[in-house]
Amino acid sequence: MSIISNAYSGEQFMNSRLMISAITTVVGLTFSTASLAWLEEGGERDEALTLKPDHENGIEVYEVCAGCHLTEGWGKPDGTFPQLAGQHPEVLVKQLADIREGNRDNPTMYPFAIPESIGGAQALADVVHYTAKLPMNPENGKGEWAEGTPEFDQGKKLYKDNCVECHGENGEGKADKFYPLIQGQHYKYMMRQFEWIRDGKRRNANPDMVKQIKSFTDKDMQMVINYVSRIPVPKEKLAPSKDWLNPDYD
Repeated sequence: MSIISNAYSGEQFMNSRLMISAITTVVGLTFSTASLAWLEEGGERDEALTLKPDHENGIEVYEVCAGCHLTEGWGKPDGTFPQLAGQHPEVLVKQLADIREGNRDNPTMYPFAIPESIGGAQALADVVHYTAKLPMNPENGKGEWAEGTPEFDQGKKLYKDNCVECHGENGEGKADKFYPLIQGQHYKYMMRQFEWIRDGKRRNANPDMVKQIKSFTDKDMQMVINYVSRIPVPKEKLAPSKDWLNPDYD
């Protein structure tokens, strides 16, 4: 599953993982823990990415996810659940595998993401490819500062100076690097994740991002995420209206 597992037997590797978990509990979440959880080699993520997706099974598996993320994959503007529609399959499968393998803490989602609920690596491949093809919400939740305000302009500058290299000029992300598409994502969801990453509370965060944003103030964070929430999504990726309903679940 990782560089560590290549050096140890399966039992020794599991003991190592348990030891890391115990240390984390005692001393708190650290930068080194984030490094371990960011891109471990192997495991279900890599397996799922090699499999040919089954569209029909993706529809069936996603039904488990729809209870929170909605049948359209749009999540909720209040930030409780992110928009999944249109996201890179590579990003989605990484996050699912991280939750299943204990690298990302998400107690609400965990019972619905485990193999007993949705299946193994093939199910991951199926559901992420299905979700990625869903049209995005044309009215995602946005921050309070419209274009033309000083806060919007400062958020744009912060984005250009700190975020473009990984997330792209228009928040499109990089699938092959597991950098998420953030255009069209809900403001309140991004705010929560940004804060957790900045403060070391998200164990599978990219350590480069932790380093990049550690000096951001709360106001900096609000301004840059406000800007991101207002990046236009290409029309071809959007549903025809905010009232669109997913026909796969009629």
